[in-house]
Amino acid sequence: MHRSRLQEDSLDATDRALLNLLQAGLAPSKNLFQPLAVATGLDEAEVISRIERLRGIGAITRFGPFIDAAALGGAYCLCAMAVPEDRFEEVASKVNAHDAVAHNYERQHRFNMWFVLACETPAAITTEADRIARQTGLKVHRFPKLREFFIGFQVAL
Repeated sequence: MHRSRLQEDSLDATDRALLNLLQAGLAPSKNLFQPLAVATGLDEAEVISRIERLRGIGAITRFGPFIDAAALGGAYCLCAMAVPEDRFEEVASKVNAHDAVAHNYERQHRFNMWFVLACETPAAITTEADRIARQTGLKVHRFPKLREFFIGFQVAL
């Protein structure tokens, strides 16, 4: 679960272009990867193969749709935990096993594990966070969203 920096030569120009296109989002369609293939000059099988490789080396940690739970009546909550270093992998596995965990990442801080809960109801946030705390024996600090920001991430070509 601990991530290390990618090697300088891990990504070629096509990988970088593909990452930028993925960040821009994909429109749902029968041929989901066709626009990526056209934009990168690859065939769809190669696009899929590259996405799998990018996941394998840790350049992408998750590939799938992002659904706005709040717009559907649900809720999000940023959570943090102070996880002892010798338990980090164990706790990460337990946290990641929850369907409500949208993403989880490590930080170099006293609160070294941060994750987002995305639930069907605001009350479910409390239920899930409490369940994680019981399973791990660690306090789950909750930081509910007060304001929404939209950020983008682009890889230098």
